[in-house]
Amino acid sequence: DSLFKKLLRFLQIMYSNVIRQQIYNDFNHFVYSEVAFGYKGLQIQLFYTAGNLSTLFKVKYSSTVTEMFDCVEPDDVEGKIREIVPAGFTCNTDDFVSLLEKEANFKPFGTLLHSYTVHSEEAGELTYQIHKANITCPGFQEYHERLQTFLMWFIETASFIDADDDRWDFFLVFEKYNKDGETHYATVGYMTVYNYYVYPDKTRPRVSQMLILPPFQGEGHGAQLLEAVHRFYCSLPKVQDITAEDPSENYVKLRDYVLVKLCQGLPSFAADKLHLGFSADMVNEAQDKLKINKKHARRVYEILRLRATDMSDEEKAREYRLEVKKRLFGPYRKNQRELAKMRKCLRPEELVSHMNQMDTRTQHEELEKSYQVVVEDYRRIIERLATQA
Repeated sequence: DSLFKKLLRFLQIMYSNVIRQQIYNDFNHFVYSEVAFGYKGLQIQLFYTAGNLSTLFKVKYSSTVTEMFDCVEPDDVEGKIREIVPAGFTCNTDDFVSLLEKEANFKPFGTLLHSYTVHSEEAGELTYQIHKANITCPGFQEYHERLQTFLMWFIETASFIDADDDRWDFFLVFEKYNKDGETHYATVGYMTVYNYYVYPDKTRPRVSQMLILPPFQGEGHGAQLLEAVHRFYCSLPKVQDITAEDPSENYVKLRDYVLVKLCQGLPSFAADKLHLGFSADMVNEAQDKLKINKKHARRVYEILRLRATDMSDEEKAREYRLEVKKRLFGPYRKNQRELAKMRKCLRPEELVSHMNQMDTRTQHEELEKSYQVVVEDYRRIIERLATQA
């Protein structure tokens, strides 16, 4: 029995492979890796057309462990991929080539919200469009089933949504380009937003998913998309505010940039008012005109105040530092309230244990560390705003 286990372990080492899913559009490919057992020379290939995302799915390998040992089965890699890739793909290269030839017939779904250009050193001015769609658009449901597979390749904790719910809004980014005299569109990225009900007659759009495909990242498409989505919902009187579901750090930084860009022209955020502190006028104007809640408006204020503050002036720098730390101190203040309650009900030895966990010096060190991280993030946003001016 032990010999058999050793043999299986040897085979696992010999035949374990790194899956390479090669996901192509007209210009680029990306690689996603996971360990699979039982194959030699394994390749999983996924080819997508740039616009319609028609899919070619192939599995290649030189041999499997079953060819050497009848009693050992390789992992069902193909079955796992089929659970993600929706029906309608082809396994035939010639069929896929014929689908490529039909790409000129593909047109973006939904309503055009925004167009913009990005300068490329190689290609010159490139044109992009942002469209809003919903699940009732003809052909969109099938397209979305193909589109959302990219989440699985590039976002570790991603999951599919129930797109049949009519409260979902979909925002799509496309590159518009010419090829052989014909207009083509390439999928760049997308965002899904769920419209929650707010009593008595409002809605709260919540961003659920957002993805810009790797070849297009770092070109400003995420900011263009988020700003277009904000402007769309700002035009709807029934919208209370706009939020995000479990946002990542990168999303928060992107949102800060977009909201500062939107708010910097509001009268309540004028440079001569920032040194007076965070005001009710800022909260109300951000809420009424841009559907920005108080928490997000506070961050906007801090970024704009940093931009307007001469940090080489010790007194002004100190005032700014205390203003930001006042917000950051919230969780520590909560700990102090809990400690006051503990003093009334805990035995001395228990109280000492909890006081050690809430050591004041440690709190101050953590607070300073948090402040430095926040200011560094704010500076990056200010620098980005300056380059876009």
